[in-house]
Parts: sequence; structure tokens; C-alpha cells
Amino acid sequence: MKNQDRARPTGAMRSETDSLIALCAALAMVLAAMPAAAQLARKPSYYQQQNQPLPEGPAAQLAPRPAVPSSLPALRSQGDFDQLARVYDAGTPMQLAHVLFAIDRQAKPARTYYIDTPRYQLHVRFLRDTRLVPNTIKREIDRNYLVPDRRFLFGTLSWQQNIGTFTYEFWEGDRLTVPLLRQADAQVKASFFAPVKFKTNSTLHERVAKEVGIDFVSQEALIREQPFLPMNLGTATGRVRIVDDESGINALLPDDIAVLRQVPISLPPVAGVLTERPSTALSHVNLLAKGWGIPNAYVRDAATVLKAHAGQWVALKVAASGYQVRRLAPEEIAALPPRTVRTAATGATPGSARAIRPDLHETRLLPLASLRARNNAQCGTKAANLGAMLAAHIPGTSVPDGFCIPFAHYDRFMRANGLAERIARMQQQPGFASDPKARQKALAQLREEIVQWPVDAATAAAWRAAWQSQLGGGGVFVRSSSNSEDLPGFSGAGLYTTVPNVKTGDALEVAVKKVWASVFNPEAWEARSAAGFGAESVLMGVFVQTAIDSTNAGVMITRDPFDAGHPHVTYISAKRGIGIRVVEGQRVAEQVMYSSWSKAIQVLSRSAEETSLQLDKDGGVKEVPVEAGRSVLTDELVVRLANVGAAVKRTFNAADQDIEWATMGDRIVLLQARPYVERRR
Repeated sequence: MKNQDRARPTGAMRSETDSLIALCAALAMVLAAMPAAAQLARKPSYYQQQNQPLPEGPAAQLAPRPAVPSSLPALRSQGDFDQLARVYDAGTPMQLAHVLFAIDRQAKPARTYYIDTPRYQLHVRFLRDTRLVPNTIKREIDRNYLVPDRRFLFGTLSWQQNIGTFTYEFWEGDRLTVPLLRQADAQVKASFFAPVKFKTNSTLHERVAKEVGIDFVSQEALIREQPFLPMNLGTATGRVRIVDDESGINALLPDDIAVLRQVPISLPPVAGVLTERPSTALSHVNLLAKGWGIPNAYVRDAATVLKAHAGQWVALKVAASGYQVRRLAPEEIAALPPRTVRTAATGATPGSARAIRPDLHETRLLPLASLRARNNAQCGTKAANLGAMLAAHIPGTSVPDGFCIPFAHYDRFMRANGLAERIARMQQQPGFASDPKARQKALAQLREEIVQWPVDAATAAAWRAAWQSQLGGGGVFVRSSSNSEDLPGFSGAGLYTTVPNVKTGDALEVAVKKVWASVFNPEAWEARSAAGFGAESVLMGVFVQTAIDSTNAGVMITRDPFDAGHPHVTYISAKRGIGIRVVEGQRVAEQVMYSSWSKAIQVLSRSAEETSLQLDKDGGVKEVPVEAGRSVLTDELVVRLANVGAAVKRTFNAADQDIEWATMGDRIVLLQARPYVERRR
């Protein structure tokens, strides 16, 4: 909830409170664009509304309103609520009718004001216009969000249609105390006609509610009940394809709007995505959607809802307040441009995407400590960025040691085994250019062949020697670091293979070849084709890195992924154990958002995992049971991660980053940083 004015207080207040209010003042002016509001199941900021077209709503709200009182001391009926309410996104899954209220704690007895919200829209306007605080400057009013001895409590009372109950709430940065919440709960319940629950908007609010001992609705619980969640906004035209299983995923075409019964690990390029299961902002599917600039949303029972459109051409629009699917008329279908034709020679679509131009002169195995961002031409951005983060000496962090097998090794291996000729023959196979299943079969055969091709004995011996001498011959992760991923305009997230916990020299050689072969993973081939990369331009570097048995792991973005206007927000996704599954999207990860301005931590979801991955003593990873529903992230860890994320962002010239992290004991381990890529169309 962000509906209040906030600014800096007078000089008489403590400096800590002074800075907090300053932050809140700025926060009020930039927070709460619609996508974040939808994700957080809360009312959008009126500040945002002032700079946008009027929200859709009943005609009564757009026409002149009948005279109503400026406020009521109590709401004794639905009619009382309705006449004072403002309705956002009426008629959509995100509809929210709400009434602002203020509790004057100085009055004897304390008095509640339910405010004519369409008229005043902000608490401070009501206080000034009604002369409740005729001589008080705005900064003094702002104290009412942060200090225990405040005069007023400012809140919002809403009808939550998805759970069928009324709730009252406070701004997420409100520093509520037990006495303040106890008083607010008593005042609201005594003056409202229906049962009402407290809605928490931060982890602080949850702790206070538990201490008070009142029944509350968490933000996470409300999000779970939403029938719609926008993941990536946008519009598209395409043919609706309902996908029930893996075979359906493999048959998708670029013009399809995929309706997914499950959230897959990977996805070929499509025109739009609707899923029946919620996922996270950092699932592979959503990162792909953002990179491609296509609409993506969770829609409850999507396959049933869209069954009538199956196989039909439609226009899809995903907005913050809902989605629209409109069947195209025959003349609209006829006017659509022809589907992009992939060239038989490269498998690529003409475009502006460019892989990093490789430096094939460097043949040495480069240790992590020697790598910097400039080494992306020899080792790929992933390995180079790890070196840059190590060199930045970010306090409280570490980067597991490792070494890079440069592009030159891949190039030499593939030339020795005639890869270029093999690709040319593959692309001439019947159906390769037009049939996704035929293409996948051919690519799988090529990958199998690559793993069987021999590596030069001297080269393989050098790998083993570096593994033994630098990394002690212990378990390692063999990771991709190509010249066509982690780029400013192309993420490549989830396209290539990582082989976990390799523990022998023979296994190391096979693992490197598996990573090399993943250049021809079907999802990688399709994504590069859509982005405009030719097969011949892609080379694979490999980073061999010490394996760590992490306690927790996850991914964070150094801005709000739902709204680019929130640079002070850090989004964090986490699970227990090794982080391989954080971005798979099969189970909802723990998701939180932290604002460095309001200091609030908001929970979008808790981890739904019942198992975690740990290193297996014999190599690879194993599943171990965990306590379902237990929090992964503490407030202290969230703040530390956000501070580390800000430091990583500074390391890479203030460009927003998508960062993989883990924890070992009290240290934060950095595993990857790539530019955060988002497009819309």
C-alpha cells in the first residue's frame, strides 16, 4: 500500500528517522507502478495514477459524483463503504475497492476517520483540507509513519475479492509497533460493519501481528489466491497451442502462443506464454520471455479457459490488471506478415544480435585470479565476470576458485573432428528447417557424437593437471561460458549445460565435451536463431570451478523485475541447498523484495520445495528432504544480499545485474553475474 505523502521531518528529530523519512519521500514519488502492484497484491500508488490515464472503472466513478461527506466515523453498511471507496481495475482479476482511513490517537477517545477516497486520494490532503492539522507542515505529518509516539495512524481498508474478505493495511515502510497495531485493530473492528483482518505488507508487520496475537492475512497468502499474475507485459498475435507434456513443448513454433499445463525447464521461441502454474520472475521460462520481449502470465486453469481458442489465431495482451485474448478476424489473419524464414545455411534469423568476437590466440588455461571483464574474448562473459567480482573484493563475499578452458580449445577440437561439415550435412536433412521434432532429433545425434569424439591427449592432460594442482583434485562444477550468453541484449539463461560435482579426471574430460556439445541443445539453437546468431559464430568456453555444498542458493536482480522504475528494489529468489533448481520453475521458490529506501522486506512467496540438492560423495548431486514451508531467507540475510547486489552492480558500471549466489556459513558466495535483459513488444 502506497498512498501517502512522505518527506523529511524537522531538525529536532533523530538523524536516523530524518534519513528514513527522506527515503520515504522519494519512495512515494516513484514506487508502485502497476506490475509490482499486481505481483504484491496491493493497491497501486495514487502518485502513479496522477501521471497515467484514469483507471477503468464504473461509470459512476468517471461521472460527477453525488455529494458525500468528507469522512465518516464508522462504516456501518456496505453502502457506507461503497460511497467512500475508490475502485482500481474494476472488472478485472486485480479489482480492488478501498477506503483510506486515519486514526487520531490524540483525540480523547481516539477517533477514526473513513475518508472520501475518490475526493482526497491522499491522507495528507484530507488532513489539510479538513483543517485537522491547519498549522502542521508536511514533514511533521510524515512522522506518523515512523515513530511510536505519532498522532495519526494512516491506513487503507480494502475488499479482497479473491479471498472474499475485508482487510486493513499500512504502507510497507510503516514502522508499526505492538501498541500501535493493537490500537488500530481495536479501532477498525469497532467501527466497521463486517469482519476484517489485518493484511501484512512486510516481514516487520508479520512479526508485530504475531506478537499482538491477531489473525492476519499475509501478502504471500493473497498472491497465492490470485487467479492471474503478470510476469512480462506485452502484446502478441499467434496461434493458441495448449501444451500438456514435454512432447508438446518440443513441437512449438515461433508463431504459437503457448498455454502450458506445467512450467517447463526450457522453451523454444514462441509468440507468447500463459501458464497454469505460478512461477517466479527468474524462472528460465520467464527470463526467456523477457529476453524475447513476449507477453507471459500465470492464468488459473488457463487450458480450460482457453480451450475454445485452441488452434485459432488470436491477439494476446498481458497487462498489469489482467489479460485479454481476442480471436482475429479472417481479414486480420490474411494481413499478418509471413512467418520469419530461417536460412538453411545457418539456422539463424536475420537480426542485430552479435556474439562476442573470440580471441583464438589464447590457448593457456587461465586461473580465476587472472580473469577480468576484458577476458570475455578468450573465456566468455560468465568466466570473465567471475574474475571481475573476485577482483572487486566485495566485503563478506567469496568466489569459488576455478580456471577457464578458452575458446581456442573448443575451436581446435571441433575443427579436428569436422564440425562445420557435420553441421552443413545436418541442416540439409529433410525437415530440419521446418520440423522442430526432426531438428531436435538431428541435434541430439550431433551432441552424442561430440561426446564420443576424442580429445587430444596433451590437451586432456593439461586439464587434469590444472584440476589437480590448482583445485586439489576435488569435486568441481564444469560450467558453460560461451560467447553467445550473458550479453547486454541476450541473456542465454538456461540454454547450456552445467555438469555438477565432477570428481575424477576421466569424468572431467567427458564433462567438458558435454558442455561443448550443449551449444547444440535444442533450446539453445532455437533461442540463438530467434536472436540472430549464426551457428558458425558460437564458441564455447568452459569454466571449471570448485564445487560448494551450499546451505541456501538463489538468484537476485538489482532492480524490481516487474517495474524498471524501481531501481532501489532488489528482488531475491531462493531455495535451500544447491541452486540448480532455483530457475527451473518446477516449484515456486521463496521470493522477496527489499527496498533500500523504505527498508521494508516484502514476501511474495515462501519456498514450496520438499527436497533440496546436495553434493553426493560419489559425484553429482542427490536429493535430501527438507522441512516444507520453512523460511529460507532471514531479514538479516536479505539486507546483506541486497547490499552485495548493489556492490556487484557498481562493479559492472552501474548496469543492473542478474546474480547467482549461495551461502556457506556466514559468507555469501558469488557464482555468476550477467546483465539483466528485458524487452517488451
